[in-house]
Amino acid sequence: MTATDLTPDVENGYRAERQLFDGDTGAFALALRQAIVRLLRGPYIDGVAEPRLWSTILDNRSAIADYFCEIFLVLSLDPERKIAMLAPAEVDAVHTTAIQPRKPLRREETLLALRLRLLLDRHAGSGTDATISRAGAREILEEHRQPGSADDKRLEELTDASIHRLLSLRLLLPTELEGVYRVSNALAMALPFDHIDEIPPYLEALTRSAGTLPADGDGDPDDDDAAGAAADETDLMAAAEEEDDEL
Repeated sequence: MTATDLTPDVENGYRAERQLFDGDTGAFALALRQAIVRLLRGPYIDGVAEPRLWSTILDNRSAIADYFCEIFLVLSLDPERKIAMLAPAEVDAVHTTAIQPRKPLRREETLLALRLRLLLDRHAGSGTDATISRAGAREILEEHRQPGSADDKRLEELTDASIHRLLSLRLLLPTELEGVYRVSNALAMALPFDHIDEIPPYLEALTRSAGTLPADGDGDPDDDDAAGAAADETDLMAAAEEEDDEL
């Protein structure tokens, strides 16, 4: 039974029992509200790391999904990997943009994320975690260097910046080994590919697009976002600006 099924008198008592602050008219219990807040904060919920929170989300999946639909957000669940996250609904109307600030991935961050997605797929069902070292990440970005670029210092900076960004989004997770990172299962949901075979051609297209861009060191580094025309199209998961400060 929900609050909407109750008579007015009983409903008032029902709400009063769950009142968490003065003026609280919400009907959801504390644990459910906390789950909603965690989903809003993002970037995702890992049910393996937080089984109670995952159970709350599963038990209240319909109510949570209905709530987020009201603000143009879609609840996405991967029961096998135990990952829950929000995605913006695609609505062709004004004032329907997702309320979370979004910062698209830069070109190098996208390239690294795509290669890690392939690595994650190769480890599926193996019982082992997919990991990447800083040296491995550098090799990936070196393979996709922009034509004419030979600035090793810039490559080192891009490697560190890309790793930091993926760590802040929890698409990479630290391990006990310094300079070694675990690839999060959330990456499988964060990348909008129906089939893993679609990724290599996309990587090739993204690499070819570099031919129209300035070489490293030419122009403002922030202009690298222009290289992310492809990154914007992927609609990769991004977090609120404050998330970078917290992690």
